[in-house]
Amino acid sequence: MAAVEAGTAFALQARGIRKSFGGVEVLHGVDLDADGGSVVALLGENGAGKSTLVKIIAGDYTADSGTVVVDGVEHHALDPRLARDLGVAIIMQEFQDAPTLTVAENISLGRLPGRVGLVDWAAVRQRARHILGQLEVDINPDVRVASLRVGERQIVEIARALSGEARLLILDEPTAALSHHEAEILFHFIRRLRRQGVAIVYITHRLDEVSEIADRVQVLRDGSTALLAKVTEVTRRDMIQAMIGRRMAEVARPPAPEHDIGAQPALRWIDASLTRVFESVSLDVKPGEVVALYGKLGSGAVEVAETAYGLRRLTAGRLEMDSEVVAIGSPVSAIARGVGFLPADRKAGGAFMVRSVGENVAVASWPVLARMGMIRDEVEATAYRRWRDRLSIRARNSSKQLMATLSGGNQQKVLLARWLERQSRALVLIEPTRGVDVGARGDIYAALRRLAATGMAMLVVTSDYEEAVQIADRAYVMAKGQIVAELRGDAITTTQLLEAAGG
Repeated sequence: MAAVEAGTAFALQARGIRKSFGGVEVLHGVDLDADGGSVVALLGENGAGKSTLVKIIAGDYTADSGTVVVDGVEHHALDPRLARDLGVAIIMQEFQDAPTLTVAENISLGRLPGRVGLVDWAAVRQRARHILGQLEVDINPDVRVASLRVGERQIVEIARALSGEARLLILDEPTAALSHHEAEILFHFIRRLRRQGVAIVYITHRLDEVSEIADRVQVLRDGSTALLAKVTEVTRRDMIQAMIGRRMAEVARPPAPEHDIGAQPALRWIDASLTRVFESVSLDVKPGEVVALYGKLGSGAVEVAETAYGLRRLTAGRLEMDSEVVAIGSPVSAIARGVGFLPADRKAGGAFMVRSVGENVAVASWPVLARMGMIRDEVEATAYRRWRDRLSIRARNSSKQLMATLSGGNQQKVLLARWLERQSRALVLIEPTRGVDVGARGDIYAALRRLAATGMAMLVVTSDYEEAVQIADRAYVMAKGQIVAELRGDAITTTQLLEAAGG
């Protein structure tokens, strides 16, 4: 990829972009400028409209109205092919590579050189060596992508985009899964691309990266631009205020617990590490306490929680339950020790959608409820009725109602009932209100607070700062695989959480 010559720098202007889904407008006339040789950081909380905007520019979505002007030519609609021909490339959080193919093959993926149906493999390798050399990247083009580190795989995806003459590179949370060292390599790489005249839109939630890598910052909130400025002219607090807006004062704290909180932790991680995911993490959860572990994608928060349920194993440090060092190697052993778990994706990892609500409540307790190896329908029905009213599960009275027919919030309540029926002593919840409506969120928060009052230890992993404020007695903040803050009581505020998580 040759550097862009003076006077021919890439310029893209998106103007008045509007987009609706299901009759709800999610972008309200948004503008965005991307110029060759500069980096614009695009910020905003989940649902602000960042991904929708860049997917319109990349041709994945069609705007309801508005225009995209590229090098002075106006386009009312882009499709992926036209966007690519104009030099637009987008690198999403999830890898779009082919891990079983080589680096060289991935760089030419979809554009393999050759004639009459035969691939010119020498040209494939030559193209890879050329683009990697121009980018000054020391990656063997003949190794399989699956053998590369995460950061290297990301650079291969960028190399593929640039080998196709991309002039605008959109990076969506590029450091979410990278170590600090890999992130530094990526930043060096981005600076080199900027010098070569590439325009870069950099989506991130890590505020420390904005001042390090960007020239301008644009904040979206609720589908509109809340801030647009040079990076040198704004502070971190300005960016946080723009992301949060008036909602900062609207997030209420729960009342202080009136029940006793246990003196000894029910769950405790001490200098816990998982190679290339998190390092030297220490945190604890006491009986009767709701602890939030707040962190964005790639922070390591989810992986820490998964070690309590045997889904991952620590590579260093230790996990304790009731002051006893434990080695939880599987969900079965976690359940036997009294740990319950609600995954972020309840449909894929928690609920049995084609089975009844009675079965879903009773499944973890089958070894206890069975008689001579058999489970009677009435036993499952009794288990369901035991928790239906206490958790305000809104469903037909029949325990035979299929799980799939319940709303998301009621499905989540059924999964809570599962671990109450099992008499779990500790409960780990990942994004417990994801995909749940506002009313059901309140019900779930109230249920969790009531459960804590019975002495259950509760760890809530969330990327929603409002959720952490509304639910937690204490909150830990994770960023880049480490605990960066511990907040207590009324010190748990949206501003404090976002500042700590920003780096």
